[in-house]
Amino acid sequence: MAPQRLGILAVYLSKARLEELSFFRKLSHEGKKLGLQVEVFTPDDVDSSNQVRTLVYDAEQKKWIRRKASFPPIIYDRARYQGSGKYQILKAFRKKHSDLIYLSRPLANKWFMHQTLSEDEEIRKYIPATVRFSTTLELMKFLKKHKLIYVKPKNGTGGRGILRIEQIGHDLYLLQGRSQQRTILTPYRSNEKQLMIKLNTMKLTPDYVVQQGIPLTLKDGRVHDYRLLIQKNGSGEWEVTGCAGRIGPHRSITSNLHGGGSAVALNKLLTKRFSSAEKIEKIKEDLDSFAHKLAKFLEGKFGKLCELGLDIAIDPKGEIWLLEVNPKPSREIFRRTGQTLAYQKAIIRPLEYALWVLKQKENQSKQPNKVEP
Repeated sequence: MAPQRLGILAVYLSKARLEELSFFRKLSHEGKKLGLQVEVFTPDDVDSSNQVRTLVYDAEQKKWIRRKASFPPIIYDRARYQGSGKYQILKAFRKKHSDLIYLSRPLANKWFMHQTLSEDEEIRKYIPATVRFSTTLELMKFLKKHKLIYVKPKNGTGGRGILRIEQIGHDLYLLQGRSQQRTILTPYRSNEKQLMIKLNTMKLTPDYVVQQGIPLTLKDGRVHDYRLLIQKNGSGEWEVTGCAGRIGPHRSITSNLHGGGSAVALNKLLTKRFSSAEKIEKIKEDLDSFAHKLAKFLEGKFGKLCELGLDIAIDPKGEIWLLEVNPKPSREIFRRTGQTLAYQKAIIRPLEYALWVLKQKENQSKQPNKVEP
């Protein structure tokens, strides 16, 4: 029996370089065990007759092979934002091929996401105060109210272009951040007037959002947060795959692994911060409950989803704050923390969910058409 086919929608970083090829190879390896052939392609690989030049991994030759085929019946979208040009190409592809079955749908940018999440009273309490950048003067008013803020590109990923501004004295401010290339910026201490001049030179636009800062600094001065992965399982149900902590390098305002952050097991980091075992268990229960609540809400707004990576802050009181939602999350954090089972599940679950979706489609096609009375 021929294997089922799963298409992976990707995007070229350069002329012929794909961002997650090692992950796709793992998917191919695990897919083969399940009777699922993984085929990687980009919009550039589709010709005028809707034939696709897909990449299929040959385990014996240990290399990717190009094959021309029809569209796979189901698509796992892993095409991440790589600038407005590639975004428009992906947007046009999704619109043209809306009849394909997708495991998930793109979510909104940071500002629209904030507005969407704020619609739900239960979820709203987990979200830091957020406004769209308008002027430096308005930003300063927001800073004086919250004392600590983050300024983020609404479409940015991986910590690129994020600024952290803190009022550390009566007329003393600290500006830190990362460039668009993730380089750590030199900390800048100044008074209010100097800070406003500095911010004006950065030419911020309404494409940035300004967010209330949550205290994330550990005793050694490094920032931290948590990455929770919730995925659909082989029965089509949401299930938390795992959660782990991330600690940023010295002088960094972000904890992203791509930006030099280190991974630490959830229990280890929580135990370091909270002495009560009951408190830690309550936090873990809250994380699980919130993740399910959020996943179901977002599905109701955006359509079927496959997985979500949630960037979570836990303040000194043990309260949960949602920093960001990633619909195309990495799973590297579980490998780095030695959580072998969680890492394996994180790779396999999209494949198992794809097979479940295909089975539902097959069962529906077998049902006779109902005749209206």
